[in-house]
Amino acid sequence: MTAETTTSPQDDRIPLAAMAGIVATVTVFALAQGLTYPLLSFILERQGTTPGLIGLSAAMTPLGFIISAPFIPALAGRVGAARFATLCSALAASTLVAIAWTQEVWAWMPLRFLLGFFANPLYVISETWLITITPASRRGRVMGLYSSIVSAGFAIGPLSLGMAGTEGWPPFLVGIVAFLLCGLIVLAVVPRLPKMPQEGQATSVGGFFALAPLLLFAVFAAAAFEQILLSLFAVYGAALGSAEERIASLITCFIAGNAVLQILLGHAAEKFGSTRTMLFCAMASLAGCLLLPLMFGSWLIWPLVLVWGGVSFGIYTMSLIQLGERFTGQALIAGNAAFAFVWGIGGIAGSPATGLAMQLIGYQGLPLSLGLLCCVLIVLLLADRWRS
Repeated sequence: MTAETTTSPQDDRIPLAAMAGIVATVTVFALAQGLTYPLLSFILERQGTTPGLIGLSAAMTPLGFIISAPFIPALAGRVGAARFATLCSALAASTLVAIAWTQEVWAWMPLRFLLGFFANPLYVISETWLITITPASRRGRVMGLYSSIVSAGFAIGPLSLGMAGTEGWPPFLVGIVAFLLCGLIVLAVVPRLPKMPQEGQATSVGGFFALAPLLLFAVFAAAAFEQILLSLFAVYGAALGSAEERIASLITCFIAGNAVLQILLGHAAEKFGSTRTMLFCAMASLAGCLLLPLMFGSWLIWPLVLVWGGVSFGIYTMSLIQLGERFTGQALIAGNAAFAFVWGIGGIAGSPATGLAMQLIGYQGLPLSLGLLCCVLIVLLLADRWRS
């Protein structure tokens, strides 16, 4: 029997209304997240806070990811995924209101933790929904499109600082409204959303580590890379004498690279394989680390940062594709929660470690730390290919 006779057109059909609702939910949420990191870093930088403490403050959000991740599969099943996501949107908006009321680094520590705790379930639930409804033959393109649109939301976050500024309530109101809008979108598309998959043996977040350790390290690397850039690129640029507006624009360009390149990388994954494409992304990310100090002061920094953002986030896109290729049912939910757990570890470890490196060896500790991370991932991917 040929492949043409085993796959019907219905097998490749995507429920577009459900997909649009899922992607819109995470995109609006990404806007709020993309705004929060540079905004709070700018405020702390003006207050004279050290890079190490700024990095520690930024690490509180991924710490919330870590603590919340093991509870998400059970809570989503018990409360209902849509209801749980809506509740988390409202709680995240309330937390951002509390952050806006305070302007002190130590008060922000527990609040940024809560922000991550409430934000994380939206990513886990939304990505599980999307992988569940995506046919295997289109997984690379759909996940690439998903990553591109979500990255556009992240890019709009820092870009909005150019219009709302970095002082007072206006920038915080942008994030608060985005969090609330996220919950409203979920409510609007509830009838079209799939249920959480229940087939297969229940797998815990901890148990998933034994199933896919290299896949989880790739998520760790992508998370650390992004969190370091979002939280400390403002410090790197300030050390080189760049204005806040230029730094915010470069961060936007970095995240815009995600949006521009993910669909192309998704096509590449379907043609060449997701593992090989992930290796390419890691090598290209390392090249960006080496070129950053050389090009920061020239116009070449703009195309460099654009491509750099795309390939570094492409590591995560390839991880999502592999997750859908290898796992189904309850293992898929556990895998998405494990991704969130590891994403939190990457963020909480990367920002403080790089901030400390910048204090000890200077501002070039940023590209050096990122380059080391890429090297480790490349070595592990090559070793896995050699064993296979």
